[in-house]
Amino acid sequence: MIQGILGKKIGMTHIFAEDGSIIPVTVIEAGGYVVQRKVRANDGYDAVQIGLGEKKEHRTSKAMKGHFKKAGTPCLYHLAEVKCSGEDAYTPGQAIKCAEVFKEGEFVDVLGTSKGKGFQGSMKRHNFSGGGDSHGSMHNRAPGSIGSSSDPSRVYKGMRMAGHMGSDGVTVQNLKIVAVKNEENLLLVRGAVPGAVNSVMMIKKAMKKKPA
Repeated sequence: MIQGILGKKIGMTHIFAEDGSIIPVTVIEAGGYVVQRKVRANDGYDAVQIGLGEKKEHRTSKAMKGHFKKAGTPCLYHLAEVKCSGEDAYTPGQAIKCAEVFKEGEFVDVLGTSKGKGFQGSMKRHNFSGGGDSHGSMHNRAPGSIGSSSDPSRVYKGMRMAGHMGSDGVTVQNLKIVAVKNEENLLLVRGAVPGAVNSVMMIKKAMKKKPA
């Protein structure tokens, strides 16, 4: 059994539990195709290359057209490798359903890319408190001192300053699968996951938590 699949974030909503409480969930369209099989005898390890998101053939390079044609799959936008055991019978061209990999009540780790926020100041980027607002300080949103004097006469690496914020790889661990809708290929995961709507993420079986 593979340990994860690709998914696309559809958005957030909420559902009602049996006791009447409200559960916030993220809806993820998960699944895809098996594009390539890696075996220990030829490649030194066991894995499958999976793909998600069909695209038009004229948007695909000739090399990738041949790759997808050999696999017997449509042209796809996103590819990733996930580990599997040597006994798993995955073959190129096979469609993967989310219900084949995950069950309701399981815990997953979601790996995505956070929303990009562009160039931001130190207060928003690092939660600095800033300077005083009164008595004409003119230091409201300034970062303050960033370096020493003659020694070391430079700014240390890693100094928290203004700069690009967001668009980072983020992993959210131990999210519970509230529901699996196999017909629509949807996973309903409790809580929020990184990334904007329509962003692609990897959903893996949780490393640190198992279902009760």
